[in-house]
Amino acid sequence: MVLEIARIEVKPGQESAFEEGVAKAAELFRRAKGCRGMELQRSVENPSHYQLMVQWETLENHTVDFRGSEDFQAWRALVSEHFVAPPQVEHTVVAVKGF
Repeated sequence: MVLEIARIEVKPGQESAFEEGVAKAAELFRRAKGCRGMELQRSVENPSHYQLMVQWETLENHTVDFRGSEDFQAWRALVSEHFVAPPQVEHTVVAVKGF
């Protein structure tokens, strides 16, 4: 399992619209090949800062299958106008699991 972590800064005042866009996009992720779940976390200290976390079966499910799909273009159309800058994306795997 690979966890995609996208750090996203949203234009101030557009937080609600961005969250609505992500909620609409949930179906795009739900039907994506290899996607096992997604959630959006909002910073308490910096309310315009978010982390989108998406679980993928493989790295390629994200970088090739999803990014190469029409659904990726639909995702970007729903949310990108709210970005301050392009998201910073990294992929992680579990190194140690506590419980």
